[in-house]
Amino acid sequence: MEEKTDYSNKPLKPMSNFTWFGLVATCIKLLLIPSYHSTDFEVHRNWLALTHSLPLSQWYIDETSPWTLDYPPLFAYFERFLSIFTKFIDPNIVDLHMGLNYNTLSVIYFQRITVIVSDMCLFFGIYRLTKKLGYRRRLMIWILVIWSPGLLIVDHVHFQYNGFLLGLLLVSLSYLEEGRDLMGGFVFAVLLCFKHLFAVAAPVYFVYLLRHYCRAGLVRGLRRLLMMGVAVAMVFAAAFGPFLYQGQIHQVIRRMFPFGRGLCHAYWAPNFWVFYIILDKGLAFLLRKLGFNIQVPAASFTGGLVGDSSPFAVLPQITPLTTFIMVLLSISPCLIKAWRNPQPGMITRWVAYAYTCGFLFGWHVHEKASLHFVIPLAIVAVHSLEDARHYFLLSIVSCYSLFPLLFEAQEYPIKVLLLLLHSILMWLGFSAQFTETAVTKVSAKRGDSAATKKGGFVIGWIGKSYLLGLLVVEIWGQFLHPYFLGNRFPFVPLILISVYCALGIMYSWIWQLKFIIKSP
Repeated sequence: MEEKTDYSNKPLKPMSNFTWFGLVATCIKLLLIPSYHSTDFEVHRNWLALTHSLPLSQWYIDETSPWTLDYPPLFAYFERFLSIFTKFIDPNIVDLHMGLNYNTLSVIYFQRITVIVSDMCLFFGIYRLTKKLGYRRRLMIWILVIWSPGLLIVDHVHFQYNGFLLGLLLVSLSYLEEGRDLMGGFVFAVLLCFKHLFAVAAPVYFVYLLRHYCRAGLVRGLRRLLMMGVAVAMVFAAAFGPFLYQGQIHQVIRRMFPFGRGLCHAYWAPNFWVFYIILDKGLAFLLRKLGFNIQVPAASFTGGLVGDSSPFAVLPQITPLTTFIMVLLSISPCLIKAWRNPQPGMITRWVAYAYTCGFLFGWHVHEKASLHFVIPLAIVAVHSLEDARHYFLLSIVSCYSLFPLLFEAQEYPIKVLLLLLHSILMWLGFSAQFTETAVTKVSAKRGDSAATKKGGFVIGWIGKSYLLGLLVVEIWGQFLHPYFLGNRFPFVPLILISVYCALGIMYSWIWQLKFIIKSP
């Protein structure tokens, strides 16, 4: 009987294979350096300048630029560290009075390369999480994360540091999956002091660590609780202590949580509030037609302007407290699971689900926040055929929802090619993994090598129909809308993308919720 190679357990040459993946990703990032960048580019340049030019006591007070510092202190320290190297590149980069949009080649290359270098944290995190997996799973996760089109679009075209921050999250999760809870909690505390929006998963961390790490008898449990508390307190003291000493902690918190920005961003993130807004608009239109005197608020949801876009004409007003309660309630199923049965193998799913809830029901959510759950879900996408099917659709929807970030014509081929190539790689990778799994199972059952290929990676007609709908939405927005309507209703294509992608994200939330409820 001919022996078959079990690729699922085939060992890798860890560093050589991983280095190759990283080098390919880095080459792509270098090619993207001259591409479009958003106002976030100037935001971070200003943060470089103010942390370099001003004393710490002025960082969260300065209003020289409209792009004031609104990240937690560790990120401010990170910007200060990067600013040290600007004197070797171009001292004008950190001149606080250069004015807006200082856009020379020196600053473009410097800031782009800082993002590329900081992605080493992402590489480290994904390497730790996959180092004990078999060949197929490990390779697939590298493809999904290191070559993620969403990360390339947001970080290396639009411009941000999500790869670095998500790397910290993955490092934390890797420690938790290994049972090293103290280190996992410590790294998560560090992450929160870099970007506070990751705090959506804090309840999951708290319940999980309380039950898994601190439940070890009264004395030992109290000692562990004290150790965890001290570790977290040390991180927050190092980050916020200097500002507490300066009497500025209120100003720091106010900058970090600017609730006046409104429920929705200018371009609606594809979440639950899209449907709420559409319902409010539809009811207002219908009631006016029926003769009711409905006053439409001055703030427009479709004006495309950053600002307070929270007033509703008919439906109840939404407050930050309302969204907080909705997020907490939606997370509660995995909190109950973490309390009853804290399993290291489930922590990544629970954290990803928490970020999905935050994205769907949170206050002033940016479309870029979908990366917070798409990247962790890549880790579990290789566990089963159902996980793979779910992730295949979610990854495409999430990436497509980011398309409006790159609105200039010269970037259109880039975002389309990135999504298409990644979709093809996902399809080929999942097909190879799960078709081979099906063959192995049939072979084991028959006891011979003549097994036929059964099963494999398919997404079904509903998934295919939904993806076809994405194509229809894109063709309308990119080609048919300008042809038939010209410059009229310019925000309609963005509304269509938000609404249609919101359906996909809602499906992902329901799918994850069902999985968590059914899990032991």
